[in-house]
Amino acid sequence: MVNKHNVWALKVTLFFYITMICNAQNPIVPNKGLNDPHIHIFNDTAYVYASHDKSIDNKKFVMEDWWVWSSPDLVNWTQRSVLKPKDTYIGKDFSRCWATDAAYKNGKYYWYFSEGNEQTGVVVGDTPVGPWKDVLGKPLLNSALTPTHEYDMAIFEENGSHYIIFGVWEYYIAKLNEDMMSLAETPKKIEITNVRGPYNSDGENKIMPTDDKPFVHKYNGKYYLSWGCFYAMSDNLYGPYDYKDSVIKEESFAEGYDAPTWPNGFLQGRHGSFFEWHNQWYYVYCDISQTANRWFRDSFISYVHYKPNGEMETIRVDGVGVGNYNANSSIEAEDYFKSHDIKKIENTIGGFSIQPQKELSYTVYPNVKGLSDKTTLELEVIAGENTEIEVRKDNPNGQLLFTCNVPKNDIYTLQKRQFDVKNLEDLQSLCFIFKNIKHKSFILNRFQFKN
Repeated sequence: MVNKHNVWALKVTLFFYITMICNAQNPIVPNKGLNDPHIHIFNDTAYVYASHDKSIDNKKFVMEDWWVWSSPDLVNWTQRSVLKPKDTYIGKDFSRCWATDAAYKNGKYYWYFSEGNEQTGVVVGDTPVGPWKDVLGKPLLNSALTPTHEYDMAIFEENGSHYIIFGVWEYYIAKLNEDMMSLAETPKKIEITNVRGPYNSDGENKIMPTDDKPFVHKYNGKYYLSWGCFYAMSDNLYGPYDYKDSVIKEESFAEGYDAPTWPNGFLQGRHGSFFEWHNQWYYVYCDISQTANRWFRDSFISYVHYKPNGEMETIRVDGVGVGNYNANSSIEAEDYFKSHDIKKIENTIGGFSIQPQKELSYTVYPNVKGLSDKTTLELEVIAGENTEIEVRKDNPNGQLLFTCNVPKNDIYTLQKRQFDVKNLEDLQSLCFIFKNIKHKSFILNRFQFKN
């Protein structure tokens, strides 16, 4: 006979386990096989357009559909749409539903998908989650178009024009017509100098110099062409691009996130995309450290910080991720979720700090957990003038929780200042508002709550 108490206890245990998993940040959608992620911000909501590994038991890539999930905060994700290959020009069940990307133009949303490693199709919808229709009824990029394979595309938008980038080992780019379903020009090969990749650590592998899954983004006037965690930079969208670095290095990994990894090491298979939201930059990418199966991948998100020369700082790969904070650990000020009139700057001790640019500049740190027993907030700062920081609930107009009156530095170096805290709940969204800001008068490096 089944013990009802034991059944109830099991249900409670499962509930808390599921809740814990759903509130975890990395992977963003655990144990579902969501991979090859591209995130776009539409109507102040994040949408991830992704491939889908079928099962933890996969012994090869089995990918039978494409997914859309959405999130208001990069922490809590909801499945919104599934695209089946039989509802596209493919017209039948298919197990090689590879990488996707999406775009918006003139009231319509366009979702581009890979037919294995051969061709690219597109479906159209009235919302970011469909319903989707294959208006074209055939591939947008067919397998005879260029010397490379026409798959794993990315869409780049600039000044209302859209471009499609695709290929493996070598990449091609072409402007799209206004209909977003045809090419306005013959695809042009993208030249990359000094190129490296997961199979090409020394630059001598001329057969596999890069990888599949290219992506393009723009920051501060520079164009970035990436393939997984490797990237190159250019002053021109069409190139040539000069290889710079990988955003993942051995020092990236928190304990428990450095293994297992791909046969060619931790730089392989990091398909993904870079995106910006609320004045913060992110990299979303594939990972197998939690599934231990290269054919059943997860998606992680990490913050991206740019150096003054435009190159990207090495990212952090961990389970905390983004938009999610642990009050029992030090919180880097530059890892905000929202900011207004805030500049990131490299500091003298390594890493980045933030510098308010104007009076009433602010940052927001949502989902700060473990605050209920905290009595003190320690700030690591440089204050050129006496500075007041209002800590409010949720946003600049939220409830005033407490105020930190930071004295002017006696010497120009980072100093720790402690302040009493009050009105904190265990889980809180905090907004820091900076007052009495003169020109470059204040720097906040990190902060930590203490008992």
